[in-house]
Order: sequence, then structure tokens, then C-alpha cells
Amino acid sequence: MTPTIPDFEHERITVADGVALATAVGGSGRPIILLHGFPQTHLMWRHVAAGLAADHTVIVPDLRGYGASDKPAEAGPDTYAKRTMAADVVALAATLGHERFALAGHDRGALVALRAGLDHPDRVTHLATLDVVPTLDMWDVLHGVRAAVAFHLYLMAQPPGLPERMIAATADEFFGHFLDAWGAPGDDALPADVRAEYLRASAAAVPSIVADYRASAGIDVEHDEADRAAGRTLAMPVTVVQQDWGTALGYDAAALWRAWAPDLHHTTTTAGHFMAESAPELIEAELRALLAR
Repeated sequence: MTPTIPDFEHERITVADGVALATAVGGSGRPIILLHGFPQTHLMWRHVAAGLAADHTVIVPDLRGYGASDKPAEAGPDTYAKRTMAADVVALAATLGHERFALAGHDRGALVALRAGLDHPDRVTHLATLDVVPTLDMWDVLHGVRAAVAFHLYLMAQPPGLPERMIAATADEFFGHFLDAWGAPGDDALPADVRAEYLRASAAAVPSIVADYRASAGIDVEHDEADRAAGRTLAMPVTVVQQDWGTALGYDAAALWRAWAPDLHHTTTTAGHFMAESAPELIEAELRALLAR
């Protein structure tokens, strides 16, 4: 059986022409939307979502192109632009009756959340990102052999064809590599059924996952450059939780984020990349502190 978030309702919600997002909804109270990362689905939030649902309406979708959500063919650079995926999230919230909402994202979902905060400051009340660097800065901080940690970014930035074929040919090994390599040392927070679901869902979504990453080597950079040139920043309170990438890659992580988010709380953790699963109490506490600001 496919794992689910217990006591959450699961439905498909149309957010754009030909695109519906598979969404889990639970709890009641002020709304917060949680966006997953790679190579995962909404299930990565199962522990945090259950905790927050005690006093919040918690909305947990699979992103466009992932999990059980629709996976439109890459018709152009806009199809998987973070601007487009952020518009999906705003439409999802509106359909569920929420004009304003808090938003938290991990990895790829954090990039969507960041774009939603920049494009829709009137909708996003609070913003949290887990273990990501803004797209424009990401390419700048990767240098020399240290960039090997992000080899997949360069592979999936290539034109359509080769990356899709290479990844599809070894899907379980490719996606499994990240599930294994990115955890904290000794981390056993990923149950076998959840890991199997991540692998199954990712293998079924290779073209759309590659398209998502390809957008981050093109149109997403253009959008970030335009915002930086215009001096746009995030107007809402922002919390950033990440591994100590600043030390690992040689940059000031808090200063990098503060350029985008003047009202910033920045902290690092040793809980590994999949921190919402390995340290859910920490992440729930950080989100609750953000919502209280």
C-alpha cells in the first residue's frame, strides 16, 4: 500500500489548465502549506504535518511534475519555471479558501516557496526554507571540486534527451544515491515503504523532474536576476534552516540569505538534508517560532 499521512484527507485539486496537484489536507486553524523536495513527495512532511495540524490547517501537495500530481510535458521554459510552480501553490490555496497563508519548502519546494514569496507578497504571510540556496546564488557558490556535491544540477541542466535517458536507465540507483548520501550519519529515519515510494514516484517522473532542474539553469536564473536588479526582497518574516553549507563551500550563508530576506532568522543543523524526517521536532519548533513572529 502507498504510505499516507494519517488523518489527512487526500484529494486532487486543479490549479491550472491541465494541471491538478495531489494534496493532503489536515487540521484546522491558520493555514500553512508545506512543499517537498527532491527526490521525494509530500510524504516527507508526514511527521511535521501531523504536529502542526493540532492547531493549523496544513496543506501538503505534491509539486507539479512530482508524485501523484500532473506532469505536463515540457512545452517551453515556463512549464516548470518556479514562477509557474509558485502560481500553482497560490491557486491551490485559493481553491481551498485561503487568500493568505504561511509557506514552508524543502529543497526544490523551497525554491518554489521563495519564488512565491517574491511574486505574491500579498499572499504569503511567513516563509521558511529548508536546506537550499537561492537559485541565482547556488550557481555562484559552487566552485571547483566542491561542486561535485551538486553533480546532478549540471547533468539535468543539459538540453532535453540525454539526461532523461541516462537517469531513466538507472532510476533506482540514481534517485537512491541521493536518499542514501544526503542523510545524516547513522540516520535511519526513512522507513523502507517510504523509501520505496520515493523511488517509485521519481522513476515515474523522470522527464518532469529533469525539466524542473533544467528551469533552474535558465529561466529561474533570469527571474532571480530581474528581482535582484530591481532590489526586490521578501517582505514577510523568513526562517532558513540548512546544513552548514557556508562553511563547506566557503561563503557567508546568513549574509547571502539576508540580501533576499531582511527579516531573517537563519540557523544551521547537523540533522542532514532530510531534516524534516530525521529531526521533525526541530523543524516543527522552527516553523512554530516563525509563525509567532
